[in-house]
Amino acid sequence: MARIIDVIEAPDQGPADMVVRIPQSGSGDFQIGSQVIVRESQTAVFFRDGKALDSFGAGRHTITTANIPLITNLLERIFSSGKNIFTAEVYFVNRREFLEQKWGTPEPITLRDKDLGMVRLRAFGNYSMQVSDPQLFVTKIVGTQGLYQTAQIDAYLRGVIISRMTDVLASSGASFLDMPALFDELSAGIKARLADDFAALGIALKQMFIQSVSPTEETQKAIDERASMGAIGNMQAYMQYKAARALGDAAQAGDGGAGSLTGAGLGLGAGMGLGGVMAQAMTQAMAAGSSSRARPRPRPPRRPM
Repeated sequence: MARIIDVIEAPDQGPADMVVRIPQSGSGDFQIGSQVIVRESQTAVFFRDGKALDSFGAGRHTITTANIPLITNLLERIFSSGKNIFTAEVYFVNRREFLEQKWGTPEPITLRDKDLGMVRLRAFGNYSMQVSDPQLFVTKIVGTQGLYQTAQIDAYLRGVIISRMTDVLASSGASFLDMPALFDELSAGIKARLADDFAALGIALKQMFIQSVSPTEETQKAIDERASMGAIGNMQAYMQYKAARALGDAAQAGDGGAGSLTGAGLGLGAGMGLGGVMAQAMTQAMAAGSSSRARPRPRPPRRPM
């Protein structure tokens, strides 16, 4: 027979430990008369066959048939057979408020955007919570989900948060470019959506914050291109300006200007015929200048002797 646990306590439960299990694995043998020592910030919950039985608040308690009525009713066959030993597990639930709990999207989420069309975003933030109903918490988290390690519980709660956060961002219709100004409103909406989910687990959600929403590299590139186009303004005027600059640079290049002029016309002005028009105008101007220089000046009449 396994060793009977006479003193049931979790003195080493740290502030970040949500649940401590006694014993750490398997089930423990307890008996009528065992002592249960519960610290100020703890609640001890007896658990057996997938169900939370009785719970004990802060203080020193002695297990008797009077103070554990549920255990007594469920294990009446054992007690009636003359045995005062019963098998169960005890979970010490931390009642402190857990601050600065981190959440974030493990993968980018895809949303429709009224300005950019489609965006892929990452979101990060934090929240605070407190176990409000230890017995319900143990039933839902330990009994239903099979979780009792802090890392496992954190991962499960983050999954719930990401699901609701995605719904709120998608239904808000806010553009990614407008989201930084709406962090407070979006955080309040996420908290409201999560309140019932957390309450169903025996947890009170105290605070919920969005710290950042950032785009993926592809989305950031699209944003940069859109910003560049917005800064340019009139695209046709911009292309005309670039073509004129290229022609001016080619004219200053001297003998090498023919190749430069051709490249500039093909790369920048050919699409709108601007290079040809300006080249023709320059050619006509140069021809007019040449003809004026070649025309002989009239000689003045000779004065009579």
